[in-house]
This record gives sequence, structure tokens and C-alpha cells, in this order.
Amino acid sequence: QVQLVESGGGLVQAGGSLRLSCAASGSIFDIDAMGWYRQAPGKQRELVADITGGDSTNYADSVKGRFTISRDSAENTVYLQMNSLKPEDTAVYYCKAFLSIVSDYSVYGDYWGQGTQVTVSS
Repeated sequence: QVQLVESGGGLVQAGGSLRLSCAASGSIFDIDAMGWYRQAPGKQRELVADITGGDSTNYADSVKGRFTISRDSAENTVYLQMNSLKPEDTAVYYCKAFLSIVSDYSVYGDYWGQGTQVTVSS
């Protein structure tokens, strides 16, 4: 069984910063890519940023230059540093990992966290 647990969300004023963390645990054999997605009320879930096993990163245009994704592979943890936050960044932020488990190590699949709320006030 695999768990992804996010933390670090909260309420912040526009222009402020937050740092999200997501720790993966359980019967993990290997983690390839990890990423952050968000879903605002009435909108579809969208990619915010992701990072591969080789530390190649990809960002949504709306967050480039403001958000930074990083990972600690030894700790199976991914971070999202969010600066210069805007009200339109308000959403539930979800962590996703593309990984394989010990009992079936050749098969990779997507695993999701439960989400953490980020609210940016104007």
C-alpha cells in the first residue's frame, strides 16, 4: 500500500509565499516522476509542475518564474515553493507520483495524495 501525504497549505495574502511538501511512503520500489496539480472550484484539475527522476522540471505557464518544484529522492518527498502568490492560485493542490510497488516492481502507475487547500486573499 502506498500513501502520499501533502502538507503546507493554508491562507496567505496576495504576494506572499507558501511551501508545500508531499511525502510518499509504503511498499514503494521506485518513484519516477512526481508532480503537483491543482483544482479550483468549478474547474478541471490542471498540472502545476512536475519533476522527473533525472530532475528535469516542467511548469504551467501561469506559474513560471513564481513556483519552484524540487525533490528529495532519498526521502521520497517533493516540494513546491510558491512565491508571489495571486488570488487565482487559490485551489486544492494535489501531489502525484508515478511509481512502482515492491510486489509488482515492473509496473508503474499514478498515485495521488488527498490534497491540501491553498487560499490567497486579495
